[in-house]
Amino acid sequence: MNNSRHWIVWIGTLVLLLLHQDIWFWNNYETEVLGFMPVGLAYHAVFSIVAALWWGAVMKFSWPYHLEAMAEDDSQPSDNA
Repeated sequence: MNNSRHWIVWIGTLVLLLLHQDIWFWNNYETEVLGFMPVGLAYHAVFSIVAALWWGAVMKFSWPYHLEAMAEDDSQPSDNA
């Protein structure tokens, strides 16, 4: 993983960590989304989808394939036994 991706992953993760603490909806009991869902529950539903997409993108673009290939090469049985 190059250095710019490294920082993007860290900054995005910290943003998710900060957004998870939804103190702005703690005392809002009356507001409903789509006429039935409390705003705090709707926020966390959307947050969960965003977090899943974020971690999927992190795995797709930042997975250390070179380490995985190296581990697979080391696990191959040798013919010198």
